[in-house]
Amino acid sequence: MEGDPAIILVSAEHGDVLLEEFRSRYERDYDLRVARSAAGAEAVGQEIVAGGGTIALFVSDSRLPDVDHIFTAILRWRQVMPTARKVIAAHWDNFVEDGPPLRIGLAKGKYDAYLLMPRGRRDEEFHNAITDLLSDWGSTVPQPEVVSAKILSPRHDALTMGIRDFLDRMGMQNKVWHPDDPAIQDYIGIVKERLGVEELRYPVVYAANRVPVQATSVRDVAVSIYGRPGDFEVDGVVDLAIVGGGPAGLAAAVYGASEGLSVVVLEAEAIGGQAGTSSMIRNYLGFPRGISGMRLAQRARNQALRFGTDFFTGWEVNALVPGADGEPHRLCTDGGDVRARAVLVASGVAYRKLGVPPIEELVGAGVNYGAAMTAAREMEGYDVVVVGGGNSAGQAALHLARFASSVTIVVRRPGLEETMSRYLIDEISYNERIRVLPCTRVVDGGGEAQLEWLCLEDINTGRRTTAPARGLFLLLGAEPRCDWLPPELARDRFSFVLTGRDVPRDRWVDGLPPASLATTVPGIFAAGDIRSGSMKRVAAASGEGASAVPLVHAYLAPVPEEVGAAPVS
Repeated sequence: MEGDPAIILVSAEHGDVLLEEFRSRYERDYDLRVARSAAGAEAVGQEIVAGGGTIALFVSDSRLPDVDHIFTAILRWRQVMPTARKVIAAHWDNFVEDGPPLRIGLAKGKYDAYLLMPRGRRDEEFHNAITDLLSDWGSTVPQPEVVSAKILSPRHDALTMGIRDFLDRMGMQNKVWHPDDPAIQDYIGIVKERLGVEELRYPVVYAANRVPVQATSVRDVAVSIYGRPGDFEVDGVVDLAIVGGGPAGLAAAVYGASEGLSVVVLEAEAIGGQAGTSSMIRNYLGFPRGISGMRLAQRARNQALRFGTDFFTGWEVNALVPGADGEPHRLCTDGGDVRARAVLVASGVAYRKLGVPPIEELVGAGVNYGAAMTAAREMEGYDVVVVGGGNSAGQAALHLARFASSVTIVVRRPGLEETMSRYLIDEISYNERIRVLPCTRVVDGGGEAQLEWLCLEDINTGRRTTAPARGLFLLLGAEPRCDWLPPELARDRFSFVLTGRDVPRDRWVDGLPPASLATTVPGIFAAGDIRSGSMKRVAAASGEGASAVPLVHAYLAPVPEEVGAAPVS
């Protein structure tokens, strides 16, 4: 159908096999094209782009007649449509022989999946990989076909972008309409009637069959969808309250609720925390093709919901009041309090501020703290800068390179090797749109109501250069989010929460340290990035969250002394 995104199938000898396989499943929603060579696929792609179309996927045989190596073809196709996913589907005669050299390219991010060409009907393993990639592609489309949240706004201002980013991170496909769009005039009348107003105050958000919201903040949207903590009550007290919906908090929610605890999760922003903003996590166990932070977070959230966890997003915990004499702990938010027998502090960390006043004034107008996945889609054709040398910065740069004409990674260190995983460094070195500027910092920037330029300084020579930039993404390292914690919780000199043997000896009880993830307040535990000495990796945070649950059980139902375990010698 005209206007549908294209899937280009490339094979000199087996194009008909691929077409038959794809036609049976994807013909309704995608424009299927067949090419017999690398040049043919490039020409088809250029024709589609010239006509205003888009390409979702290239699926190619491992051997093509007009190139010495398939990677040459993939590079040319990426230049035609950087956002398209790329799959090598080797014929079964060549799959084993071609695999080892091709998998090296997979590790460097040259393409997205190495699959065996379908051998017959119902090859679900093959199609599972294809649908995963199409789903990943669909989440990056600026205006998706399937919409679960509608946004009416005359401006792409900071609030509208913030709402879109929140909805994206919550896994809710959304689309923005200008109020003057003829296609929605009838809908605007319905919204006015439902709100009981003659004029609308924008932006207006209508999500998941709920009452439309004239949003003044992202929290307004969160409340309309998920409610407020004060609305929640289970006999007045829950077994476990988790502060933070990142990997640590989500893992604790899944394991705690599945083992019969009543669990509430309070998240100040969107489920997933900083990990939820990662465009693609490739080193998380069990996901060989990688998984976006948003999808990992939403799968974990759905898993926790299945076991009975209650979530409240958009609610920052302002204070934690420890319970005394057996009383429950109390978590205070602007939307109400939650009382809990045990608390897990998993609120993560915040990105450090750049501290350059002209740039801080443009936050939300081209300047973003974090990966800002929604803003990335607005960078098509522009030059952007990423500041930071950690894995989050590398993932953000690779994602931005799908849209921006150039991506510059700025780091103070001499390179990325000390702070970034090797697989990301390899992918960055291969991507022709990304360059790395070591020993450099951002010292100034500006523009007319929108970031337009940045001034970069070489920290060794002091030399400054000015360069155009439409986007600045700041991923500057971690500061713990713990101003709300009571003084009874011991912290290190950087304000990270101390647990286990890291707690000062003068805070030990009866000469024994707290348990590994226990703090200096009985019944309060810490896991993930906010904990002193944590690894700052998604898998490590998940492991800590799961490991906290047995400690919660032990605290809630202590073993009687006469049945206690024998001392370890």
